[in-house]
Formats: sequence, structure tokens, C-alpha cells
Amino acid sequence: MVQISETSSELIQLLRIENSAPEVLQILDHADSRYIRDLKVNVSNALVTAHISEKESALLALSIAANQKNNILISGFQKLSAEKGATIEEQNEAISCASLLAGNNVFYRFRHFQQKESYNTMQAKIKMNIMMKPVLGKEFFELISLAVSAVNGCEMCVNAHEHSVREMGATEERVWDAIRLAAVITSLDKVMS
Repeated sequence: MVQISETSSELIQLLRIENSAPEVLQILDHADSRYIRDLKVNVSNALVTAHISEKESALLALSIAANQKNNILISGFQKLSAEKGATIEEQNEAISCASLLAGNNVFYRFRHFQQKESYNTMQAKIKMNIMMKPVLGKEFFELISLAVSAVNGCEMCVNAHEHSVREMGATEERVWDAIRLAAVITSLDKVMS
């Protein structure tokens, strides 16, 4: 059994990771745990905010983990979201949202990069029924869509989803907290693989 610092152990507990510490985390822990302390604080602060419920934070983190294809984090955030009251349907939709947006982000980034009117008038022909009546509610589904789009770097989608979520009543603080959480989970992905 590999010995890890108390800080790394606390981070693993926070993330609901049951197996041993991922190898990259062990490497960082052995060399210098200053960054791990920062990461633990960042994760703690991003998961509990005044503008996003703990259940929503766990589901948003689950979606970002799915977007990053990080099975360790997916498993941990499934457990955390269930603890915070998320149903299996809500968890599945958070994962499905990441998948849908991954495709949309590629498609709309291409449109944006090309800036050709001909591409803008062509039909996407990509099914998106999940967006019509999401289990998560339209506003929260849009918020997840915004966060995933930000991670994937699709300016067109970020602008569209930010406008949509604000039209549905989300405050700028709620949007900011969602993007900060997405950023923290993305950085976490680099050491939890």
C-alpha cells in the first residue's frame, strides 16, 4: 500500500474515490504536496457555493468528468451526486449532456471557424430531443451545456448557452460558479487519471 499525505487522503475522500490514489496524484504527493493542498481547497470551494446547490454541483462535476472521459472521477461524482439526492435519471442526463455537447461543440466550432454563410444555412441534422424536456430542468441543462462548451472551447456554443441560461433567470454569479467548477474539475482530471 502506497503512503500518501493527509491532504491527498482528504482529497480522495472528498471525491469519493474508493481505490488507491491515482498514480499521477501519488507522484505529485511524493514530490510536493503544496499543489495538492491548493487543488483540495479549489475542489471544496467549487463544489459548495451560494449560487449552485450541492446536488447541482455534483451533477455538473459528473458531466465535466464524463466530458473528460475520466472514469475515476465519473465514479466518484456518481456517488457524490447520489449522496446529494440526484436520481439515476439525473446522473444519466448529466453524462448524456456531455456527450451531446461534445458533438455540438465540434459542429458549431467548425461553423464559427469557417464563417461561411453557406454553412450557416445548412441544417445540422443532429438529434437533440434531450434538450426539449430535460429531467434536470431547462435552466440547469443549459448551465451544464454552457460549462461543457466552455471546457471544449466552442465560442459560438458558449455565447448561445450563456444567453439562454441568463434569459431563463440565472444570475451572472450562478454562471460564474458553474464555469469555475468546470475549470477546477478539468484541472483535477489531469491528476486523477
